[in-house]
Amino acid sequence: MIIKNADIFTPDHRFVQGDVAITGDRFSTVLEETNGDGQVVDAAGLYMIPGLVDIHFHGCKGADMCDGTQEALDIITEYEASVGVTSVCPATMTIPKDELLAVMKNAGAYSYKGGAHLVGINMEGPFISASKKGAQAAENIIPCDYEYFRQLQDAAGGLIRLVDIAPEEPGAMEFIDRTKSEVVISIAHTVSDYDTACEAIRHGASHATHLYNAMPPLNHRNPGVIGAVRDSEACHVELICDGVHVHPSVIRATFAMFGAERVILISDSMRATGLEDGEYTLGGQPVVVKGNLATLHDGTIAGSATNLMDCMRFVVKNAGIPLEDAVICATENPAREIGIFDQTGSIQAGKKADFVLLDKELNIVGIYIDGKEQPC
Repeated sequence: MIIKNADIFTPDHRFVQGDVAITGDRFSTVLEETNGDGQVVDAAGLYMIPGLVDIHFHGCKGADMCDGTQEALDIITEYEASVGVTSVCPATMTIPKDELLAVMKNAGAYSYKGGAHLVGINMEGPFISASKKGAQAAENIIPCDYEYFRQLQDAAGGLIRLVDIAPEEPGAMEFIDRTKSEVVISIAHTVSDYDTACEAIRHGASHATHLYNAMPPLNHRNPGVIGAVRDSEACHVELICDGVHVHPSVIRATFAMFGAERVILISDSMRATGLEDGEYTLGGQPVVVKGNLATLHDGTIAGSATNLMDCMRFVVKNAGIPLEDAVICATENPAREIGIFDQTGSIQAGKKADFVLLDKELNIVGIYIDGKEQPC
């Protein structure tokens, strides 16, 4: 297959018009002279970007990671592919220990049937603070437990890529020491102060879950987690840009503080995404969805009801972030963070031919995974 005349998003983060050749499931040449047989797609006037990588979301189209079934994962991977998200690392919730173990076993046994690639698991809980539980179930929160994590990781076949913790809780620093070489440790659902967060970072934490949400606000005298991760160049931060969780002004401020190279766009979507408004569940708790807003019955925000492609569009159209920066934050940065950038996250010879064609209004024109066109 040859994609001709596209505005290709290159590894140096520019759009350059040219051609891309695909052989089998891989890019074979990029911005080089291409000849040969096979399908030719004229992409004149279209952006060609890498497939998006969502490393923090819970579900969509009525399915949730914590349903713990193969059918749920089929629904998730099919829907995400249809909106240009070609690699997924769905998040678990703070659910009972035996249920979480079953969810991990289900993911570890998942057999790929097409759609987005299941490339990891984001373990959001149960090692969090009850004071900032958000939509997590308080009765299932426990202190950091390495042996339990070991059971979960073994059940998942090594798929767990991120583990969220509240660093102020007992045993957190020891847990970071024992796991940092295997998974990304993320500061999350926490009331940590600046000094404690800095200590966690020194031990090896390198990520902040949905920045601003479920943590103390940035205060000029008490900078907290936000100040600590800002001061560490090793830390990356997640940002939910659905028009509900973070104001456009704060999105701009975040890009100014961290730079595009340290921001990771996520959707944090739940099972209502792709469906109509109504009542759903998240982590076993009832959730009311209206538009992009999903809340528990007490008004607590409970994930989002949008997808990563819509979040990327919001960043560009509503927050005024350059498209090039938004693409980095939805493709390369998350792929690097979970250790799959050698396979995906950029358009380069030898990598998986996962990409999306967008018109100049950022509408999807074509989606390709492993070099094969997907329904959209």
